Amino acid sequence: MITPIRWEADRLLLLDQTLLPVEERVREHTRWRDVAESIRSLVVRGAPAIGCAAAFGVALAARESRARDGETLLADLEEAFKGLAATRPTAVNLFRALDRMRAVASAHQALPVPALQLRLLGEAQAILEEDLAANHALGAHGADLVPEGARILTHCNAGALATAGYGTAVGVIRAAHERGKVALVWVDETRPVMQGSRLTAWEMVKEGIPHKLISDVAAGFVMKRGEVDLVVTGADRIAANGDTANKIGTYSVAVLARHHGVPFYVAAPFSTIDASVPSGAAIPIEERDASEVRGTAGRQTAPAESPVYNPAFDVTPAELITSIITERGIFRPPYSFT
Repeated sequence: MITPIRWEADRLLLLDQTLLPVEERVREHTRWRDVAESIRSLVVRGAPAIGCAAAFGVALAARESRARDGETLLADLEEAFKGLAATRPTAVNLFRALDRMRAVASAHQALPVPALQLRLLGEAQAILEEDLAANHALGAHGADLVPEGARILTHCNAGALATAGYGTAVGVIRAAHERGKVALVWVDETRPVMQGSRLTAWEMVKEGIPHKLISDVAAGFVMKRGEVDLVVTGADRIAANGDTANKIGTYSVAVLARHHGVPFYVAAPFSTIDASVPSGAAIPIEERDASEVRGTAGRQTAPAESPVYNPAFDVTPAELITSIITERGIFRPPYSFT
């Protein structure tokens, strides 16, 4: 099984996704600031994976602290909470994980410091294990929606690499493949950082799942040819009305799917739903460095003087989403998650 995140002895190990598919290198982290930088620089990415990594970042911050009592340790942790929260603004799983870690630290601050450090590490491990279980469950629910001999299109990477180890959208594909339902997976390359070509295609090769890589601009053409039976993507945040933020380009795929009568599914753990956000208009959209658009694989492909707009995510309105697949079951419009 692909394992992007694991705790070993006294450190957090992250599979460096910036080097895939050429090199498989695991990076060791013993300081929370290094975890924050790995989240920011996309060494680890994907909403659930970011949440898991941040939780372990807090556990590392607790181990770094020289506090002699729980109250002082809790005060020391605030810098880590703020620093980790500032890394990626769109994915709600990051903030849910940090809230859980803060709640544990606050509730158990009367413990001796070593016991509180262990309690925080245990909570981080619980967050990881819960995510893995949720992915398996939502994968099974989603596989029920997949017809025999399905040709599935997916965008970005919502696989093992984006989670604790099984995947959300790719978890649905994995579960359907295990049932013998998948004829082909169309993998969008996902410009500008190429998470589809670098990561999802790599996972397909690892799992032996039949697939073809296409440029993002080819998605509409293969739908027009009748070669796509369904689309399934992940999500970084789902608003209370079902509007969904995901990797830039997802909205375009959803519009194309609606035009061609192709079901468009979103797969995400229930924790990705943010009931405090009424609609997609209130979801913060991260903007990333212009260099991601001006070049690829270290090669400049646009004038250095050209201004760039580089949103990392877009929002797909609920009316374009056929169903939202979670570990708690399948939600259909009109969306209500209470």
